[in-house]
Formats: sequence, C-alpha cells, structure tokens
Amino acid sequence: MFGLVALPLIRKRNDRWVDIVKTTNRPLWIIRFFSAGIGAVGSVTAFTHLSMAEAFALIFLLPSFVTIMSVVFLKEQVGIRRWSAVIIGFLGVLIILRPGFRELGVGHLGAIVAGFGGALSIVIFRAMGPSEKNVSLYGAGVLGCLAISGVAMIPTFVMPGGEQWLLLAGYGLLGALGNVLVMYAAQYAPAAMIGPTQYSQMLWAILFGYLIFGDRIDGWMLIGIALIVGSGLLTLIREKQRKVPLPASIAATDQNVAVGITPEDGH
Repeated sequence: MFGLVALPLIRKRNDRWVDIVKTTNRPLWIIRFFSAGIGAVGSVTAFTHLSMAEAFALIFLLPSFVTIMSVVFLKEQVGIRRWSAVIIGFLGVLIILRPGFRELGVGHLGAIVAGFGGALSIVIFRAMGPSEKNVSLYGAGVLGCLAISGVAMIPTFVMPGGEQWLLLAGYGLLGALGNVLVMYAAQYAPAAMIGPTQYSQMLWAILFGYLIFGDRIDGWMLIGIALIVGSGLLTLIREKQRKVPLPASIAATDQNVAVGITPEDGH
C-alpha cells in the first residue's frame, strides 16, 4: 500500500492515473501482476523464517532464473559462460541448503519463490520492451502485491498496532524510494554498472543480521553465498560484454524481487 507513494515520482507529464491499469499486452501485464504478488509473499515468508543473509542468498538466484527463462520464453542464445554461472549459482544453493544434512523449512521455499517471481517479472519487462509505460509496469507490481498479500493475510489477520504501522510504513516507503532511485540511476549509468551494486545488499544483510538479530553464519553458508553472488556477477559481466540491456535497469520498477534485487514493491 505504501509503495503507491512512488507513483507520482515515475508518472510522466502525459501519463494519466488510469494508465496504471492500461497496457499494450494484457496477458503479460496479468502475469506481472501475479509474479509481483507471489514474489512479495515469498520474500516476506523468507525473511520471517530465515536469517537475513540466508534469505538474500537464495533470493539472489534471480539472475540464474532469468537466464533459464530467457532461453525458454525469449529464445535467447546463451553461451557456456552464462550456463556455467547458472550451475555455480545452484551449486551455491545446495551448499547453503545441504539437503539431508539440515532441516529445510517454508522460509527456504519462500526465498526461492521470491527469486523466481522477480525473475519472471524481469523476463516480462524484456518481452514487453519499451512500448509499455513505466507507470503501468510499476502499477501492476504494486496492485499485485496489494491483492495477493491481502488475500494471504486473511486467515491470520491482526490489526497492526502503532509501532507496527510505523515499521510497515518504513518498509513500504523505503522500498518505493529504493525502486525509484535505481530506476533513475539506470537512466544515467549503464545497467552493467548498476547491477553489481545490488550485491552490496548481501554485505548489509550479514552486518544488520548480526548486529540487530544476532544471526550467525557458518563456513558452509559463506561458501554458498560467495558462489551465488559470484554466479550473479558472472552473468552481469557477460551481459556487459554482449552489450545486452540488463535486467537490473528494467527491474528498477520492480522486486524484489527486486531488482534491484529486493523484496517486491513495498506494501
């Protein structure tokens, strides 16, 4: 809900408020709507069940998901380097999860769903191209988060108290501000320069998780995190060499996932 405050910042002079729900491709707009909402629910689930570093690490599978979806849906040609990055990323996930050696929970599934939802949104941005207005793409994400999160909260809804409203407002406003700032940064700097900066979130996640929540990270998790972040950076470097517009520049209007790789539009 609070993510709506960003709309005036991305709305151009000739844009109308009705353009939030108008689109040149309704099926893709609807998929964007649902991918944003599902990604938001996944990210909230992840961050409420996992340490910040572990949640971010799994969500950072987003570039690998984008590569796979680009081949399947956009028929992009992907070379050995990008496939190697995908394999490295999933190897990092296996090291973090260590199936059979530790208990896996709903938080792990939520983080992977969040990364998948963000990647699906990015592929939609690529498919729709420059013909779609930013206000429409952003609006689809915000409305999707509102609708799907609203339905998901019904069974256990409790009216937030004063402090909780402040936290929700801070989450929504800061998330919206971050999306807008990355979007504007993409207008003045190459996407290949913006994309890697998103991975600084992992450092902040480790720091804040330790200082605020007392999260501890073992050696295996550090190795897995390094592999996932490294795979993402390899993908970004390869995109720069190919001179292909990166998801980070388009996903600035997103998530979670974005992309910015953050939890979907603040709500």
